Amino acid sequence: MSVTATNALSALTGTYVLDASHSRLGFIARHAMITKVRGSFNTYEGKATINGAEPNKSTLSVTIQTASIDTREAARDQHLKSADFFDVEQFGTITFEGTSFNIVDDTTVEVKQGEDVGVVVDDKMALQLAAAGAKIEALNSQLANAKTQLDRAQQLRTTGAGTQANLDQARTQFEVATNQVAAAEAERAVIEQGAREGEVLAPATGRVLTVPVTPGSVIMAGEPVARIATGPYYLRLSLPERHAREIVEGASVEVGERGNAQSPDRPVATRPGRIVKVYPEIVNGRVIADVDVAGIGSYFVNERTLVSIPVGRRSVLAVPPEAIRTLHGIDYVRVAGADGETDVAVIPGDSFEEDGQLRTVILTGLADGDRVVLP
Repeated sequence: MSVTATNALSALTGTYVLDASHSRLGFIARHAMITKVRGSFNTYEGKATINGAEPNKSTLSVTIQTASIDTREAARDQHLKSADFFDVEQFGTITFEGTSFNIVDDTTVEVKQGEDVGVVVDDKMALQLAAAGAKIEALNSQLANAKTQLDRAQQLRTTGAGTQANLDQARTQFEVATNQVAAAEAERAVIEQGAREGEVLAPATGRVLTVPVTPGSVIMAGEPVARIATGPYYLRLSLPERHAREIVEGASVEVGERGNAQSPDRPVATRPGRIVKVYPEIVNGRVIADVDVAGIGSYFVNERTLVSIPVGRRSVLAVPPEAIRTLHGIDYVRVAGADGETDVAVIPGDSFEEDGQLRTVILTGLADGDRVVLP
C-alpha cells in the first residue's frame, strides 16, 4: 500500500485499509548460503488510522495468516508450516503493530534506502497472475487425483489383483501431473518477478522533495517518480565573481536566522559553518561553494538565508573598549611614552571579538608600537 500526500498532514486524517488485490507481502531468505528463496504470504489484512491533529496517536496493524505461506514448493511449504518453523497449528497468525510515528513536518516525507516509493503497474499482470493461480489450482486437483490412482494401483499390485503395467501407467501419470504443477508454478514465478520489477525503490536514505507523477497516470521509461535529497546536507552559496580569489576551502562562515528579513529590534542569531567545497567553474558570473552547517537538514531545499563570509583581510590597530575614555565628546586613549603618560585623541571604529576578547578598532590617533595604558 502506498499513500502519497500533497496537501497538509491534516488532509490525510482517516482510516486506510490495505488493498490485498493490488499488494504483495513477500520475503527473501538465504538458502545454504549460495542462493535465495523467494516466497510470500497470500492471505493477510492491514489497516492504518492517521490522526493528523495528533500524529503520535495514529495506529498501524498488519495481520498475516501463517498457513498461507507460499514458496512455490509444496514440500518446503509443509515443512515451514510444521513445528520446526511457524507451527501454524499453535500460531495461526502473525501480527505487526506500529509502535511510534514521527512526522518531520507537514510537507516532508523521509524514506530509507530500499523502501518502496512507488509501483509501476501493468494491468495485464493482475489478469495473468489470476489465470496462473487458477491453472495451478486445476493442476493440483489433477495431481491429487493422480496420487489417488497411484496409491490404488500400488495396493492392487501388492495384493496381486493389479498388473505391473497399470502401476507403471499410474506412476507415469503422477509424474506428469507433478511436472505440470512445477511448470505452472514456474510460469507464475516469472509473472510475479515481472510484477516486482515495477517496484521503484529509494536509492538512498533521504527526504522526498517532489513527486512529479500522479497516481494512476501513465509513465514512460526514464521519467522520474520521486526526487530524493540524501544527506549530509550542505548550504550552497552563489557568490559574485569578484570574491572568487578570497573564497577558500576551510574558511569559516556565519549563517543567520532562517529567512531574508533581519529583525530591527534584536541582533540576528548566527550559527558557525565551514566551507567544504569550492567549485572551479564560474557560472553566470557567480562562484558556487558548499558550506557544512550543523542542523542544516531541517531547512527547506532551495530556502534562502543570510550568510556572512570572509572575502578579505586587513590589518588594524585595536584596543580593549575600556582603554577608550570619552571627554566632552572626544575619545581619548592613554599612551605611555618616554616623557610619561599622555592622552591621545582617537577616532574609534567597529568592534570585533578576538580569542574571546572584545576589541575596538582605532581608525586614527595611534601608531604601531604605541603602549596603551588601561585604567
